Amino acid sequence: MRHYFVGTLSLTDYYSAARYETEALAVLGKQFGKHDVAMLSGGSMLYIDAVCQGIDDMPSVDADTRASVLQRLEERGLDALSAELKLLDPDYYAQCDVRNTKRVVHALEICYMTGRPYSTFRVRATKERPFRIIKIGLTREREELYDRINRRVGMMMDRGLLDEARRVYPYRHLNALNTVGYKELFRYFDGEWTLDFALDKVRRNSRVYSRKQMTWFRRDPSIQWFSPDDMVKIRNFITKQLDATV
Repeated sequence: MRHYFVGTLSLTDYYSAARYETEALAVLGKQFGKHDVAMLSGGSMLYIDAVCQGIDDMPSVDADTRASVLQRLEERGLDALSAELKLLDPDYYAQCDVRNTKRVVHALEICYMTGRPYSTFRVRATKERPFRIIKIGLTREREELYDRINRRVGMMMDRGLLDEARRVYPYRHLNALNTVGYKELFRYFDGEWTLDFALDKVRRNSRVYSRKQMTWFRRDPSIQWFSPDDMVKIRNFITKQLDATV
């Protein structure tokens, strides 16, 4: 089965949920020309919402504005940019994950580009889609989930995560590398942490991220939750939903 949007960008490419909305809908349009059903999988609620509900139309950010904000990020750090966002758009600051570099940077780009608070562009109007959406969520008991996360970090190391992180270390300032796994190992390379401590941080930050994901997903009442081991129940649910559309 072919997967789309995997390995299609370089570290320096800028990408956004709005761009994903456009590109994903184009792929879906082609798929529905051949098949009655298409399947999407993912873990970022923002990108899921982009396809299912649509992203607010935002002004395009020019290269100079983007470069200026990224330069300040590199020179002053995320905390300073979060403080700027609090001053320029307190409404969005109050609801934004201010530890999420990409969201803080993008909001500031819009603020500086337009002279208006980012929140004034977020009208959250749901866009109509020419297809029916069935959402399925997979969940595990927390103890089991955390054990799988911890073992996954070990598997990633066995498969070359350390060498991969070392190769991209010179580009650590790029937003694409401000992610769990890379940023902790970068501090090991800097000599701030031991390798064992860095890996403990990777495990901890992965668990924290999973909790944030679940908090966001739980806000969507349209998601039907199953254990990933309940394949018969999942298959029966999908079949029933598809039969209801005929």
